[in-house]
Amino acid sequence: MKQLGRAPRSEYWFCTLFVVLVMLAFITVFFVFGFGAALLSESAESLSIMSIVLLIVLSLAFYVFLFFSFVPMLAITVRRFHDRNMSGWWYLGFILLGFIPFINLISFIAFIVIMCLPGTKGENRFGVDPLGSSTDPE
Repeated sequence: MKQLGRAPRSEYWFCTLFVVLVMLAFITVFFVFGFGAALLSESAESLSIMSIVLLIVLSLAFYVFLFFSFVPMLAITVRRFHDRNMSGWWYLGFILLGFIPFINLISFIAFIVIMCLPGTKGENRFGVDPLGSSTDPE
């Protein structure tokens, strides 16, 4: 299997920020058009067909975005683990720990800390340093 290489913190966090902002935009639009239309209408039957169609289209767009952002976010997270000289399989461990009550909070904090720590300086088993720093003084 081809190794993915390494990703610096900035690349990971800018990609994560983009995905979070797009998801927040979708949630805001859902709230405004979904709940707003329901609150303004006198009954559920009076919701306009246009509002319902818009919510269906937005839902489909949201799921298409999730589908197409899943693999790139998975890859960049694995590359971020690689930058820390950790196997990408650690990510699966964090995902599985997320299903255990109370442990999920601790694992989430540990995950955030790992993503925030600087990568290993110089080359490691996953490739060259993406920031170009070297441990050898030249």
